[in-house]
Amino acid sequence: MNTHANIIGGLVFAAALTAIIAITGSRLASFEIVGPTIAFQYPWRLAESTHVAQLTAWLGYAMHNLYVWFVLAWTQRQKPSFDAKLRGFNWALLVGNAVFILLHILQTQLFYDGLAQDVPEATALGSVALMLMVILVLEAPRRGLFFGRARLDRRLTRTLRKYHGYLFSWAIIYTFWYHPTEVTQGHLIGFFYMFMLLWQSVLIFNRAHINRWWTLALEIAVIPHAILVAIAQPEAPWRMFGFGFAAIFIVTQLHGLGFNRTTRSVFAAIFVVALLLAYGVFGDIGSIHEILRIPVAEFLVAGLIYGVLLAAFRVRGPTRSA
Repeated sequence: MNTHANIIGGLVFAAALTAIIAITGSRLASFEIVGPTIAFQYPWRLAESTHVAQLTAWLGYAMHNLYVWFVLAWTQRQKPSFDAKLRGFNWALLVGNAVFILLHILQTQLFYDGLAQDVPEATALGSVALMLMVILVLEAPRRGLFFGRARLDRRLTRTLRKYHGYLFSWAIIYTFWYHPTEVTQGHLIGFFYMFMLLWQSVLIFNRAHINRWWTLALEIAVIPHAILVAIAQPEAPWRMFGFGFAAIFIVTQLHGLGFNRTTRSVFAAIFVVALLLAYGVFGDIGSIHEILRIPVAEFLVAGLIYGVLLAAFRVRGPTRSA
């Protein structure tokens, strides 16, 4: 398979599994759940939790995560080069992820509850957010952090790049098992996005894994995901999420793609016009500053990660030279 076929395979993989969830979701209506309560109280939890639901959710999550980590470690010991074809470790990840995804669908059908019964919603949101922030640091040597500038030293990100698969797989798998496989618009959009991210982990040491257009698509897919999920919830700040993540695209992700200054300026102009229209039409221009919350938070954490890497690099430097 060539690079494009591998990427298309990921879209088929994500769509097929999301379709299974959509088809089987009607059976979940018999479960009595908590439902909407106060903010940041996840509604899709059993009103009366059961030990078997909690046990199966945690066991499924643990086995899924450990399986993927084992295959990643096994693959790294082989020290493979990048190739266009899928090899044994790719197939092991593909089959393993598919099996555990189907297992979670079955677990939801039988017992409903995911990890949400035991841990707060902020942990699921935070795990994926942390992954996106780490990506900013990993890609900074190529595209910089701010308008093509602040390109980090590649030596600083070498260790992070070597082990990022463990962090990213945990973030995705934890978030997946946090949620029951419900069929709301937000759930289905989220599952499709998670399955594409899991497909990226399947493609380790495959040339598609480092295709900059594919990786960019995975990064910016959070924009429509965040907007659609927010719109589905009453009074959710969809503009803050949508334009907040879009601002990161304009400031950071747009660069390093080979676009000339004129093209980048056109993207920036479209962003500004859309931003003013979105807030102006609704007569809420005074709230436009809210879009800064997401990029400021992401860049602050990215800076913190960079600071830790820099400190570690300086500490190890004298030891290596001794």
